[in-house]
Amino acid sequence: MGVLHELSFEAKPANALQRLVQMVSSSRFGAAFFARTLYPQDKAIFKLTGGRLTVPTVLAGLPVLMFTTTGARTGRRRTMPLLGIPVGEDLAVIGSNYGQKQTPGWVYNLESDPAATVEYKGRSVEVSARRADEAETGQIFQLASRVYPGYAKYRVRASHRVIRVFVLEKASSNATP
Repeated sequence: MGVLHELSFEAKPANALQRLVQMVSSSRFGAAFFARTLYPQDKAIFKLTGGRLTVPTVLAGLPVLMFTTTGARTGRRRTMPLLGIPVGEDLAVIGSNYGQKQTPGWVYNLESDPAATVEYKGRSVEVSARRADEAETGQIFQLASRVYPGYAKYRVRASHRVIRVFVLEKASSNATP
């Protein structure tokens, strides 16, 4: 059983209004706006709804999960709302940062410590992240574009840097019988 099954994760097709919101949010202006304003709203709504909803889930039909890593410099736990991309039985996350110039901080956190926690609709799973190789990255971007077409625009806008992609696999328990 992979992460998808453990979380009962699903990426449903967006309706017409949600596709319109996706189009606006993936524009240069929309991406810059949401990069600066969405995080606090998402965390609040996620908490109020017991982990069932986020702003992009409602407005854009996107499968958002809460992703918790350990800060590379601070050692503190950091939680970010990210789109989950189904890849086989696992999930992938993409460090596009809305196509902005900088690599998101959670990428550095994962590179320092690949252990993370993924929460989706009230369920939580411990995962281990591994960097996707070049072939997997291409495949994951294709899969991601089906979930959210904005990824193609983000990739073009952030072409000056390598957008890191991680595959999240269920953490193996080291417990002995």
